[in-house]
Amino acid sequence: MRLIGLLALLLLVCNATFANTLPNNLNKKLSILEKRYQGRLGISAINTGNNQQINYHADEPFPFCSTGKVMAVSAILKQSEDDPALLHKKMLLTQSALTASGYAPITQRYLLSGMSIAGLCKAAIEYSDNAAMNLLIKQLGGTTAVTQFARSIGNRTFRLDRVEPQLNSAIPGDLRDTSTPESMAISLKKLVLGNMLTLPQRQQLKSWLIHNTTSNTRIHAGVPNAWIIGDKTGTGDYGTTNDIAVIWPSNCKLLVLAVYFTRYKQNAEPLDIVIASATRLVIQAFIQHDRCIQNSSH
Repeated sequence: MRLIGLLALLLLVCNATFANTLPNNLNKKLSILEKRYQGRLGISAINTGNNQQINYHADEPFPFCSTGKVMAVSAILKQSEDDPALLHKKMLLTQSALTASGYAPITQRYLLSGMSIAGLCKAAIEYSDNAAMNLLIKQLGGTTAVTQFARSIGNRTFRLDRVEPQLNSAIPGDLRDTSTPESMAISLKKLVLGNMLTLPQRQQLKSWLIHNTTSNTRIHAGVPNAWIIGDKTGTGDYGTTNDIAVIWPSNCKLLVLAVYFTRYKQNAEPLDIVIASATRLVIQAFIQHDRCIQNSSH
């Protein structure tokens, strides 16, 4: 029995070490990538099949930009568990609010009729509609309420300080409207896989993420075409380019990936290629240690 116990302890230690190892010079490859494109890269990835984790600058704060919409929408879904009528509630729109948001591709169509809370959630996730996000923040009771929801699911780094589009300023060193890649990856895993939301709410969030329309050249571009992806992008000043995703390889356990990239000049262009390239490197690293993902990638 003592031998079995020692073997079990050894296996646990090995797994813990494996889970936090960057395989095959991945750290160097990611460093080369961020230096090539003159920015700061943060990655957190989780393979739920074998619990392998890949972290790169994962505990550093990054401006989350529109990836934060996942937190606001999830907070709404949480409230709807106790208030089934909430998602059907209609909110009115004003031209001034649409203009002030800076980006209202869906909400502008409903200026006269208003939109349901569910419609606003859909617009915020699938089309990154800023006016929809601002209305959801208002419904929740302000930016502090979104931060409080993040705390309720264990995210100690997320802080929403401003509304759209000001939250996208992404000023280097400014902690407003930031979180860490690791915290965001763990939060996304809890929201899609865990019991932070009841099953109908989880399924609704998953559906909105899968039908996102803004990410074809980011995480989508770094994974095999046959895989299912649900994600939320974010873009801001200083070339900030983000994407967080749940990824379903064919017939394998899902992956969770958060990739954040920000640059040093305010007018720098966002670079989708960095997100796609980083995703490919992470997927290749997972393939080396997971036969199912290896087979699924062919």
